[in-house]
Amino acid sequence: MTMAPEELRPAGAPSAALVPRRRISIWVWLLVGLVLISAVRVLTGANEVDSAGTMRETVNASVPIALAALAGLWSERAGVVNIGLEGMMILGTIGAGYFGYWYGPWAGIVGAMVFGLIGAALHALATVYFGVDHIVSGVAINIIALGAAAFLADTWFSGLRGGGPTQSPPLDAPLSITLPGISDAMITLQDKHWFIISDLASLVAAVTTELSSMTVLAVIFIVGSALLLWRTGFGLRLRSCGESPVAAESLGVNVYRYKVIAVLTSGAIAGAGGAFIALVSSGIYQNGQTGGRGYIGLAAMIFGNWRPGGLVMGSVLFGYTDALQLRAGGEAVHALLILVAIILLGVAILQFRRGLKIAAATSLVIAVGFAVWFFTTDTVPADFTRMTPYVTTLLVLGLAAQRLRMPAADGLRYRRGQAG
Repeated sequence: MTMAPEELRPAGAPSAALVPRRRISIWVWLLVGLVLISAVRVLTGANEVDSAGTMRETVNASVPIALAALAGLWSERAGVVNIGLEGMMILGTIGAGYFGYWYGPWAGIVGAMVFGLIGAALHALATVYFGVDHIVSGVAINIIALGAAAFLADTWFSGLRGGGPTQSPPLDAPLSITLPGISDAMITLQDKHWFIISDLASLVAAVTTELSSMTVLAVIFIVGSALLLWRTGFGLRLRSCGESPVAAESLGVNVYRYKVIAVLTSGAIAGAGGAFIALVSSGIYQNGQTGGRGYIGLAAMIFGNWRPGGLVMGSVLFGYTDALQLRAGGEAVHALLILVAIILLGVAILQFRRGLKIAAATSLVIAVGFAVWFFTTDTVPADFTRMTPYVTTLLVLGLAAQRLRMPAADGLRYRRGQAG
């Protein structure tokens, strides 16, 4: 008689369904990505796909998105959907513009965080205390922030030399860090164009040449948030408010307090993302300069499955494609086509192994389409080049992110005393 798999399992051993899937480290994914990019560079001869300049621009493009994603993580882990990230970043840019001009870049960063926190306070008041729908409140914050920033810019900057009704005078950037010996050596090694070695050298050169101190601050925010939310009792209580606020209240957790703390922290971090755009990326405040990065950060957070490592990967993905189209144009984006085809082929294989046959077939068809496009053309039209970051992000979100699980009570209206 043939025995069922469960009968063959040793006594006391957990069933396959109960064994948690082993999470692959973010460093492994980043290494795999670097190997693929290196292979594409060698095959196509498009050296700009991962030059030190491209990698440096990738860092600068990724940081504000990662900060917006981290801001969303704080809020949504406590159960409050934060569509208002874009508005909080807008408030951060105007705060950085005013305080950065009059008092210097670090005062600009603090001012940006305070302005973002003000937007978050309105969102927390509406959603936590008044029970307003989270989406409605977030959209209202975005609209209010857009109007407030335009009004304040006209009021503060119109009479200043170099300023105007829609922009500030030039702003000083925070301190940049360069390690001359390491930077020069890595750039020399990059120019050898060796497989993997030169690509690693490009990455090292990017983070040792004119690295903004705000980038270091962003890394501290991300690592610190991961440790605080997943390694402390405070973090456990905050996340419990996003999973089951009724159960958390029954255990003595002040749910309102933790939700408010999370949303306020979210606003401050989003404001810091706005400061990065104004002080580092642009060196000036301009109306509308966030360019929807709050929404992109929200997408990166979802792609990252509401976890710090995942949101970093999503942010780097968008930042890399954005930097590539800005620095290298059609030739490098053409090389990116075969990279996307390879990634989607890998996604299709993983989806097929998980039993997602329709999704796997879709990924495979699109991968073949990108491969055919690459082998039958020599460049990419300028219009598509500008669309690259958005198309790539949508493809990855739509095809690769199949096993997402948002916090169970995310976006649900909660009233104190429901536990009783």
